Amino acid sequence: MKTSFTLALTGLIAGGVLAQTASNVPPASPTTPAPAPAISAPAASTPDHPDKKATTAPAKKKAPAKKKAAAPAHIPAEPAVPLTPGTASVNASNVNLRGQARLSSEVITKLQPGDAVTVLEEIVLDKPAADEPARWARIALPAGVKVWVNAAFIDATNKTVLPKKLNLRGGPGENYSIVGLVEKGEAVHEIGNKGGWMQIEAPKTAYAFVASRYLKQEAPVIAAVTTPTPAPAPTPQPAPVTEPQPVAPAPAAPPATTTETPTATPTPAPAPAPAPAPAPVEPAGPRIVTHEGVVRGSWSIQAPSPFSLVNPQSGSTINYLYTTSTNLDLRRYKGRHVIVTGEEGLDERWKNTPVLTIQRIQVPEW
Repeated sequence: MKTSFTLALTGLIAGGVLAQTASNVPPASPTTPAPAPAISAPAASTPDHPDKKATTAPAKKKAPAKKKAAAPAHIPAEPAVPLTPGTASVNASNVNLRGQARLSSEVITKLQPGDAVTVLEEIVLDKPAADEPARWARIALPAGVKVWVNAAFIDATNKTVLPKKLNLRGGPGENYSIVGLVEKGEAVHEIGNKGGWMQIEAPKTAYAFVASRYLKQEAPVIAAVTTPTPAPAPTPQPAPVTEPQPVAPAPAAPPATTTETPTATPTPAPAPAPAPAPAPVEPAGPRIVTHEGVVRGSWSIQAPSPFSLVNPQSGSTINYLYTTSTNLDLRRYKGRHVIVTGEEGLDERWKNTPVLTIQRIQVPEW
């Protein structure tokens, strides 16, 4: 009896332990997959100080890419034909008018599209700086632009120039560019005063520089110059020749009452035939020639003309150029390659100096 009770108690205890173990394990569901075994992460590197957590260095940010410089506005190409003295117009906006022919010079004023300017000459730099125009136009200062002079050289009473010559400058100081001259006795119109410098209205002799590429000039109209042809001299007519009249023989004297035979009267000799008149000589006509070369200025006081036609290869003078037309301004052709047709002759003072009176001048299009 005691043995049976012990076996029964042992069975109850074993059953309770099994039931407790089974309750701690969740029942497997036929639809739920078994959890995957955990994968241990790799150990972190040991920091220098055990009480500080290891930190991962942040990734370096890439430097932002530099923005490309904005492309410059459209810059006109330099004109194919050199600028000549005369009127031109501005072909761009806010064009700088500078005191000297270089980009580092100070800006006197700005020009706008369509502004009309007067070109005095074009200059070409021998060694322009990088990205700097080589061709510059010297132009007369537009109306309304002001210049500066040293007030110490201006008569305070009548505002006239005291020294023989006085520089005009682009600003109130000697560090500004010279933009012209005024001579002794000239009156100036004062606008303002700053630090011993007087601002005045620019005279007509003041000038400044602008890059040639920003100016547009109409092609010159080549006018045909017609030289009146002198009327041919009248052909001289030979003077009329009067034929000599025969001389009537004298009446014969009556025969004398002598025994001698009377003498016969001699017959007069015939008059000589007149010499033939010389044939008229045709007057020599003008010598019309055509020459090609470059127009150059002539500064010699002995030259018959201030302009000459020069051989571009040898530099020798072909002809001095002369015109009687008021419509032809040879200054517009200075430095240009031309073809000239006209009457060629010699100067009256220097018989070995050839002079070409222009009838037509052309600029070949190459």
